[in-house]
Amino acid sequence: MFKTLKKVAFVAALLSPIANVASAATHEVAPGVYSFTPDGGHGYHSMFLVTDDGVAAFETVNSGHATQFIKAIRGITDKPIKYAFHSHNHWDHIGGGKILQALGAETVMHSQAAEYLAANPGRDTSPPDVTWDGDRHDIKMGDATIELHYLGLNHGLGMTVFVIPERGVAYIADLVTPNRVMFSIVPDFNIGEWERTLGEIQELDFDIAVCSHNDLPPEEAIKGCTMEHVAQEEAYIKDLRNAIMAEFEKGTPPFQIPSTVKLPQYEHWNQYEAWLPLNAQRLLLDMWMGPYPWVAPE
Repeated sequence: MFKTLKKVAFVAALLSPIANVASAATHEVAPGVYSFTPDGGHGYHSMFLVTDDGVAAFETVNSGHATQFIKAIRGITDKPIKYAFHSHNHWDHIGGGKILQALGAETVMHSQAAEYLAANPGRDTSPPDVTWDGDRHDIKMGDATIELHYLGLNHGLGMTVFVIPERGVAYIADLVTPNRVMFSIVPDFNIGEWERTLGEIQELDFDIAVCSHNDLPPEEAIKGCTMEHVAQEEAYIKDLRNAIMAEFEKGTPPFQIPSTVKLPQYEHWNQYEAWLPLNAQRLLLDMWMGPYPWVAPE
């Protein structure tokens, strides 16, 4: 009974409206493009674009977040919200769309994410209004083009990187987290393909991005992330793999390697002590068993 009550309380906490609205922050990262976070820094960051034709919102997260997101948008403009873009299939990013749909916005996601959602509806999710296929889809809004880039297998399903070239801005979910090691046990990441994707992101046309997670100090995180942070994420993966290989070459028993590997150049990053061994364990398993998840290219 106690375990059941704890589970109910945990789910309620996930779905409850954000209470700490006093620390919500909005920042203009480029002309007419704003970042938004409801908790002042180390939670989820969304983005919105304002044009003469209306507003495009990126990443609704959940209903509490989306409600505060709308308030932030209305603090900047009263133009209609035309689109709400979802980056990928994971419930912790794809919730709250119904809040924007109720205002007349069309929710948009890649067909892979939509297929997953249809088979696995989440607690706070809703079916999309618009889906798209392939590697690229563009939507024109006023004087801006929203480029939707699917860069293949990396994290989740249908992961989309959004670029607005006229404003020099991108939105990147989960693939780049400044100032933090990889997330915990690195769930639902194909690490090798993630590494490839980071290289391809660096070839896209933007100067500043909003990263869905950003562990820089709050006053910096709200300003977004840069190509340098993309390169740093890629370098961390390479450095971790090389450190694991060095331990193999020294003859360290495989299952001692996660507790042996050290990367002092990253020890100032958040969660270094707690998550580095988990990161190493996951990458070691990939190197031993083969990469996962994996799907055949379409």
